Formats: sequence, structure tokens, C-alpha cells
Amino acid sequence: MGLFTKKRKDADWIKPNDAIQAIVPYIMPRRCDAEVSSTVDIDVTKLVEFVDKQNEKDLGYKMTYFHALSSCFAKTVYNRPALNRFVKNKRLYQRKKITFAFIAKDKMSDKGEERIISIDIEPNDNVMSYSKKVAVDVFKVRKEGSNDMDGVLKAFSSLPKWLLSIIVKFVFFLDNHGINPKAITEGDTNYATIILSNLGSIKTNSVYHHLNEYGTNSIVITIGTIREEGNKKLVDITATLDERIADGFYFAKSIQLADYIARNPKILLEDFDTKVEIK
Repeated sequence: MGLFTKKRKDADWIKPNDAIQAIVPYIMPRRCDAEVSSTVDIDVTKLVEFVDKQNEKDLGYKMTYFHALSSCFAKTVYNRPALNRFVKNKRLYQRKKITFAFIAKDKMSDKGEERIISIDIEPNDNVMSYSKKVAVDVFKVRKEGSNDMDGVLKAFSSLPKWLLSIIVKFVFFLDNHGINPKAITEGDTNYATIILSNLGSIKTNSVYHHLNEYGTNSIVITIGTIREEGNKKLVDITATLDERIADGFYFAKSIQLADYIARNPKILLEDFDTKVEIK
């Protein structure tokens, strides 16, 4: 790892598939230049029934609709690996692991502090193991009031402005070359495969959310409130993506796959890396 190498500790360099993919990072060097955003409805009628049925069992925790829907995204990423890529320093990389991140409030009020949750998703995880991971981490953060990443952020925020400015610029430099220390990157939402925001928990619709230049995150998904239309239950999601990691056709097929999995939730009981064919 270093300033003059393509190697990174968190990902493998990928040779671009074609000339367009090779040149685009030079035309659009910033992630925010390459943003595309789309809002779609996903049919969660059967997914809601699936979650309710699971909660009739003695799980030891409560599975939520958010757990199940984000499991659909996890299954999709394992089936559509280009979603787990990022562009850094004008180079395309494939992450070595899949990580989802989101923010949890310790109290559902204006005064409630936000806590960062970061979940590593293993190939042999499924909706049951994943939902338990999320439930345990959220409970732990709300009970203890903080996690390791919160401590790092508080340490930085307590510094004088002039010193913090210098450190942030240096951290950006390290980030650009893939040599940031693990103490800074571990658990940071900016290094997640997907950042999720469950706006349904506060009874509002999904919204566009920008991507950040710092870190390696290429996808942000906000999730709205589940609503009824006729005999169906639908939820709106808004995905913002870095178009440099894949083309529009790839993104469209990925959303179709996530919707298909939500319509057939028994698929989520299989390992996330099990291949899914849309029928």
C-alpha cells in the first residue's frame, strides 16, 4: 500500500471493462459529479407477511420490516457484485467485504443523539442472522449510548478548528491513497457498501441523499413509509449511486432483483451468496 501503487487494503483494483469506464473518472473525478438518483416503489406485501410470521416465533428479538428489506439489498449485492465497487484516485476497485451502515437515534426525539451502526455481511448470512446482528447492535448502542466510532468523532471534534482543519485535510489525503488507519475507517459509514436511512421509522417518504467525496461509499438508499394501495403494500425507496461503478442497465436490473426478492421473501432464508434467478 502506498502513494504510487494501485493496491489498497480494503479492495482490489479492477481493470475497466471498456474505454468509457476507463475515461469517465477523469471526466467526472468527483463522486458527486457522477451521482444518479432514482425513486421506485417496491412491493412488500409478502415481505410484511413474512416478517409478521417470523415474529410469531420465539426469536429472542423483534425482526423489523427494515431488517427484511435491507436483507433484500444484501442478497442483491451478493448477486450483483458490481454494486460493491467504488472509484478512488480515478481507479475502479472491488471491495473485499460487504458492509451496510445506518444511523440509529438513541431516543426517538429531537434531542436524541445519532449513533453510527456498521454491519459486516457474510456470504453465509441470511435474513435471520442479519436481522439478529442489527437488532443486537442497535440495542447495544442505545443501551451504552456510544460505540467506537462515536469516540473517534468526539476526539476529533474537541480539537481546535485550525488543528482539526489540518488533520481533516491529511485524512482526506490518506483516504485518497487507501492508507487511512483502520482506527479511522472501521465502522465509518463513509466506507460502507450501502448507507441506509430508514425514514419510515419517522413516518416520512424517501428522499434524495447525496454521496460524499470522503470514503468509498458509492450507494445511499433511503426508505420511506410502507403504505397500502388496494391489496398491496408498497414502500418507496430512493437510491443515489455513483454511475462510474456500473452502467444504467446494471443498476436497473439490480433494482428489479431487489423487488423480486421482496416479492418472494422465502429466498431470504437462503445464504445471501446463493444465486437468484428471476422467474
